[in-house]
Amino acid sequence: MVLLLRTTVRHAAKLPLQTLRTGSMSVRGKHSLPPLPYAYDALEPSISAEIMTLHHTKHHQTYVNGLNAAEEALANFQASGDIWGAIDLQAALKFNGGGHINHSLFWTNLAPTGSEAAKPNPSSTFIKQVEVDFGSLDNLKSEMNTKTAAIQGSGWGWLGWNKKAKKLEIATTPNQDPLLSLVPIIGIDIWEHAFYLQYKNVKPDYLKAIWDVINYEEADKRLQAAM
Repeated sequence: MVLLLRTTVRHAAKLPLQTLRTGSMSVRGKHSLPPLPYAYDALEPSISAEIMTLHHTKHHQTYVNGLNAAEEALANFQASGDIWGAIDLQAALKFNGGGHINHSLFWTNLAPTGSEAAKPNPSSTFIKQVEVDFGSLDNLKSEMNTKTAAIQGSGWGWLGWNKKAKKLEIATTPNQDPLLSLVPIIGIDIWEHAFYLQYKNVKPDYLKAIWDVINYEEADKRLQAAM
């Protein structure tokens, strides 16, 4: 499981994210909650300040705390030679480690309402590739929203880069499983805590609104780095 977590972190570390550059995702030492690159109310009306505050300070912090606790327990089991105890920690490491990775990616693939970063640039590498692989940005939104809304229970919708096929692809992951089959370009949290206070059970409204605060500049940087 340690190998799995390290592989996941190395995968995520290839992305041009400030939170990853600072080492907040490193397997060594304590993990910490990365600061948001904008104010809690910066994504309104797409995502309310109340949701952002709870999502960041409560939910993401819980994953950070859980990951630190699991890694500390793992170190103790390894020191004592308790292989059964180490194996029993796999689920906690995957869940909390994935939650930390996914949310660190999520915060930076969002941008303040009306900002330049939230406006798609037709001449960018990202938009040009979207047009090649999906025909248009609207087609991508429609297909990704449909597949993400179809997730049963909690999970994530992803747009990722397939290095072998050299194309953008849509994928979903359950719970807090990180995206390992593709390089993450855009991730959308479909856990209820990401939208329920504002959109109740109408997931399609949340998925439609979130595209108004997608950070297209960050998506372009991620795609260029992945290429």
